[in-house]
Amino acid sequence: MKVETTALPGVLILTPRRFGDDRGFFSESWNRRTLEEVGVHLPAFVQDNHSLSAQPGTIRGLHFQAPPHAQGKLVRCGRGRLFDVAVDIRKGSPTYGLWIGEELSFENGRQIWIPAGFLHGFATIEPNTEINYKCTDHYTPACDGAVRWDSCGIKWPFSAETEPLLSQKDAEAPTFDDFDSPFTMEPS
Repeated sequence: MKVETTALPGVLILTPRRFGDDRGFFSESWNRRTLEEVGVHLPAFVQDNHSLSAQPGTIRGLHFQAPPHAQGKLVRCGRGRLFDVAVDIRKGSPTYGLWIGEELSFENGRQIWIPAGFLHGFATIEPNTEINYKCTDHYTPACDGAVRWDSCGIKWPFSAETEPLLSQKDAEAPTFDDFDSPFTMEPS
């Protein structure tokens, strides 16, 4: 397992090894012991989610789940290609409001670990893109929240003239400037 740090402390890029032959490949996409052997200790996962976006230019996010049911997510692309984003929303963090984006695809096999305290969202780049992610807490509607996709300065992978496909919830989400984060940076 290849582990890469990012500009946002706690957010990691994980790339599992693939073993291929003329039939295709095999990859172990998640193994707690393998990660712990390289020094990565993630919380327990309680829920797996899977979504399909039929059209390129679909944006889902920017989402979070507030305490006491905050979620960390281990995200990967099962089919197609997407641009995955994390935004630090921990008050008091030196990287508060900063974001990183990574291309995840079936081909590259990369995954991103996004701890609680970060917004998460993605834009599809190819048709029929599937995203799979493991969550550290169960979905709780009362704790569900969102910030508007275009209010954090993210450089999305399409032109400014492209009209993204959004849910009503995402289109009506408050802007980052109007958002009061429920997260505070934990002391080291």
